[in-house]
Amino acid sequence: MPNAETTLQQRIRLALGTHPELRLFRNQVGQLPDPRTGRMVQFGLARGSADLIGWRTLVVTPEMVGQRIAVFTSIEVKTERGRIRPDQHAWLGTVQAAGGIAGISRSIADATQIISCDT
Repeated sequence: MPNAETTLQQRIRLALGTHPELRLFRNQVGQLPDPRTGRMVQFGLARGSADLIGWRTLVVTPEMVGQRIAVFTSIEVKTERGRIRPDQHAWLGTVQAAGGIAGISRSIADATQIISCDT
């Protein structure tokens, strides 16, 4: 049975899936032992990377009319009492500093505000 955070992630991904300019994917980060060798195998984008990653498509300035760009988007999903780890905070700051869209979402409304699809 999925935990509360997993359920919230699914609800946010489904709700934001109605925005045609946005494409988000579940980014499961962790590690498991390889059953043949016993060595740990890491999966996911990077340690601290957000739960939902993807892009938001934008149409750019007048001199580039008609061209579209994809802006990297990263949403960390937490329940109301969930705490963000330092590596997750650093990830979001790095994405924002590079010009991407990033934030912490505790609800569908938070996620919608992060991507600014309501404007």
